[in-house]
Amino acid sequence: MLHLQKEHDIIAFSTERGFVDMDEPYQGFNITWYTDDDAQHVADCRRDMCQMLEIDDQHLVLPRQVHDTKVAEVTAQNLGDRFEGVDALITTLPRTCIGVSTADCVPILLYDARTRAIAAAHAGWRGTVARIGRKTIEAMQQRYGTKPEDLKIVIGPSIGPDAFEVGDEVYDAFAQADFDMNRIAFKRNGKWHIDLWQANALDMQLTGVDEKHIETAAVCTYEHYDQFFSARRLGIKSGRIYTGIMIK
Repeated sequence: MLHLQKEHDIIAFSTERGFVDMDEPYQGFNITWYTDDDAQHVADCRRDMCQMLEIDDQHLVLPRQVHDTKVAEVTAQNLGDRFEGVDALITTLPRTCIGVSTADCVPILLYDARTRAIAAAHAGWRGTVARIGRKTIEAMQQRYGTKPEDLKIVIGPSIGPDAFEVGDEVYDAFAQADFDMNRIAFKRNGKWHIDLWQANALDMQLTGVDEKHIETAAVCTYEHYDQFFSARRLGIKSGRIYTGIMIK
């Protein structure tokens, strides 16, 4: 596991694929149950992760994401749910690891030290345009009374701006959503590139999050596909990184 941030009462991390045969889309550490990976391999990986975190399988939570903006709360009553159609999770349950799966999309982890609330959000480019990070913060505000200025945020390994080459339709989607294109986009060899790290960070800052409280791993999954799953490199049918956060 790649540890992104540790505080006295939380752990935040992304799993690494591991140094494996780069052309094998499922080879490596994958706990995402809704891929086409071998079910037993996924179960074995989940077992190993639970052992590392010292929790049982029910407390390792991963939603089935759909590139939308639905936020769900994980409670003692719904542990064990698969959270279908959910792209962000929030909770205050201790010893419960919540996370999202990605293979180039942006994983965002949020921590409110004052209320001891945590969140994990999945931000592909569509989710970024729809402001999934902001909507996760709003859900934490409504449910736990979180104040944006109290949040500490980690943006995990994902495709970087040098690799995220897009067409005009993606550029236009961001522009029409009023993102500051001078700060998140540039052209290289006639092609647009979008900085998803910066786009998400800037949008969350607009809610009142302190810029100094946003840590970006700045690890490009496309460039480092030998260590992290990358859908652009391996195809959409590949394993997924799990980026999680847990109150210890």
